[in-house]
Amino acid sequence: MKKLIGAFAICIFALAASAQSKPPRRPHILGIDHVSFYTTQTDGVKTLYNGTLGLVSAEPLEPGGLVRYIVGKQWVGYSTAPDPNATDRMDHVAFTTDNIIALRKYLVANGVKAPAIEGRANHSLSFMVADPEGHRIEFVERSKTEKTPVPPDSAVSHHMIHTGFLVYNREAEDHFYREILGFRPYWHGGMQDDKTDWVSIQVPDGTDWLEYMLNQPEHPDLQRTGVMNHISLGVVDMTKAQALIESHGWKVHGGEHPQMGRDGKRQLNVFDPDFSRIELMEFKPAEKPCCSDFTGTHPSE
Repeated sequence: MKKLIGAFAICIFALAASAQSKPPRRPHILGIDHVSFYTTQTDGVKTLYNGTLGLVSAEPLEPGGLVRYIVGKQWVGYSTAPDPNATDRMDHVAFTTDNIIALRKYLVANGVKAPAIEGRANHSLSFMVADPEGHRIEFVERSKTEKTPVPPDSAVSHHMIHTGFLVYNREAEDHFYREILGFRPYWHGGMQDDKTDWVSIQVPDGTDWLEYMLNQPEHPDLQRTGVMNHISLGVVDMTKAQALIESHGWKVHGGEHPQMGRDGKRQLNVFDPDFSRIELMEFKPAEKPCCSDFTGTHPSE
């Protein structure tokens, strides 16, 4: 009997040790929560988002924030530029998860430095990390009691479908986003069919995506950085979306005009006063894309 009890105890100990040594699993990463920018011209930002894009504003949630503009369940935030002479106005990108504690534990186990989890005024929980190139990436678990404002009829979009930023070391970024976080290929292409200037990778558990902006100068100016470090608002019909923003007073001018993207999706770019690009894009392609086929599910409203 003693031998049987001893053997049983050893088995229990072995199972416990195995459970302790088993690496933590990654919880779901569901989509884009928000993207925050810096600005030197708050009034111009308000004219663009409240006026042209028809979005409602809300009180800031983050320290130093000035305002948020609501896009369905997501938002775009702005704060005062700490250095008006800096050539990058993107502050950070945030993704949603369904288990912030487990995600932090998972990242730490995979060698990612992650600070303590913090709470926000809307009862959400979050923490911020840096990717291999220094982009500030936040992860957010939304409060289950949080109420989302009903989008007004004036809103040009109810879904931020992707965000993009400059990438110089694709291999290092892929290790972080694809190997550790589990992002999945969606599409890639370039200005020429045999060249890859843009790589789109979708979140592991949704349809939103992150776009690498490749092959750019090492020290781009503010205007070029603004084009590259951007967000994209999804629309069902670009013709109707253009008519809506025209009813808000917008007119085709300069680089702000409708066009067919290389991915076969109709798009229209507008810019905030600091040159940060807001790309309106149809959810689905209208024609065959260049360079590669889509390998993931398209987003929807």
